Amino acid sequence: MNPPDHVTAISLPTPLFAPDRGAVRMGPDRPLSAEALEERELVLAAQAGDNAAFAGLVRRHQRRAYAVARAIVLSHDDAEDAVQEGFLHAFRALERFRPEQAFGAWLHRIVANAALDIARRRKVRDADELPETLSSPHKDPAESDELRARLALALDTLGERQRAVIVLHDVEGYKHAEIGALLGIPEGTARSDLHHARAHLRRQLSNLRSQS
Repeated sequence: MNPPDHVTAISLPTPLFAPDRGAVRMGPDRPLSAEALEERELVLAAQAGDNAAFAGLVRRHQRRAYAVARAIVLSHDDAEDAVQEGFLHAFRALERFRPEQAFGAWLHRIVANAALDIARRRKVRDADELPETLSSPHKDPAESDELRARLALALDTLGERQRAVIVLHDVEGYKHAEIGALLGIPEGTARSDLHHARAHLRRQLSNLRSQS
């Protein structure tokens, strides 16, 4: 079974996307919604060899997967690479996925791992533009651009994991437990990383202001 074209030619816009607040959490004490049942049918069909079904799963999750990857690598090109690598890995491992699990959580963990691998392979990266959600529409555009540039420099001084934690939490709106699941770390570690990352950014931004 060859992967569908949608997996090898994913093209996504640069800004990060806000999380889907209507997403369904599957669990033993909560019935599945119609949307979750439809997704389970797509998973089962994809596992049976239906490439169109897997393409449907790609369309459902590519924006959120991109947001997860971009939070970790902060580069549009690297994020696209991570998403493509993640979807390809998920396609190849699909037969091992258990349909009673949440497909999105499983997929996003794979994409996060792909993004972390890319971040580790590329120690020196050019700072890319930050999500528009970090700028304020009420400020002078030049001031907003300067703020984003300072924040980009400050974020780049963080380690990959702390940078991922603060962007996933403060920009994308993930909870500590969700971040822990994505990055494969305990919830307490995610909380600690967020605390230290925020303190580090405050120091870095203060230093950058004093140098300007």
